[in-house]
Amino acid sequence: MGKIKVTVWNEYLHEVEVPEIGEIYPEGIHNCIGNFLKEAGMDVKTATLRMPEHGLTEEVLNDTDVLVWWGHMAHNQVEDEIVDRVYKRVMDGMGLIVLHSGHASKIFSKVCGTDTGLLRWREDGDKEILWVVDPSHPIVDGLDEKIIIPSEETYGEHFCIPKPDDLVFISWFEGGEVFRSGCCYYRGKGKVFYFRPGHETFPIYHQSEIQKVITNAVKWAAPIKFPELTYGNTKPIVEIKK
Repeated sequence: MGKIKVTVWNEYLHEVEVPEIGEIYPEGIHNCIGNFLKEAGMDVKTATLRMPEHGLTEEVLNDTDVLVWWGHMAHNQVEDEIVDRVYKRVMDGMGLIVLHSGHASKIFSKVCGTDTGLLRWREDGDKEILWVVDPSHPIVDGLDEKIIIPSEETYGEHFCIPKPDDLVFISWFEGGEVFRSGCCYYRGKGKVFYFRPGHETFPIYHQSEIQKVITNAVKWAAPIKFPELTYGNTKPIVEIKK
């Protein structure tokens, strides 16, 4: 198999509108993520909200093995047509990695079938301990049993999502909250991973352990050589004797 083809999508609004965030991510969150994925040997391109078709044209998506999605302040500005286009590609086998506030994105809600924006939150910069709860999962390959994030936005249960097919991480926050922070889903031929850390005012994506999780997740979500599937009205495979 050749290099995994990754498209990193980001609104790219916070970084250009808020100087303090621009200092943390001078090239944008998408390029920060894209750079460490390139270093891991992947073929990476980026796309942002203000590009034509949000940068997610048919051509781009058809040439993408895994789409990484970061959104926060402009979920409603993403056109439904593009959401449907991404969803179809996921069902056809493209991997989808949804980061942090992408929990409230149209695409994650469509994948889950629920209003995924419902949860508790607080911006106090609490310490977070991200615990591995499935040590056999490929996404935690090479990691310790926990990741400590010094300062992060707090999310807390109840998180309105379907029960994950695989639960990889849970978080504990300094204020007492817990949260399902690493959730895997299988949709059609596609694999989906929601990973909670990544608030824009903290340098989360510069942390090596977080980079390792995302890199592992992309490898896990990359499509395999699928069997051809048949739907609809079909003839019997074995002759039926009447």
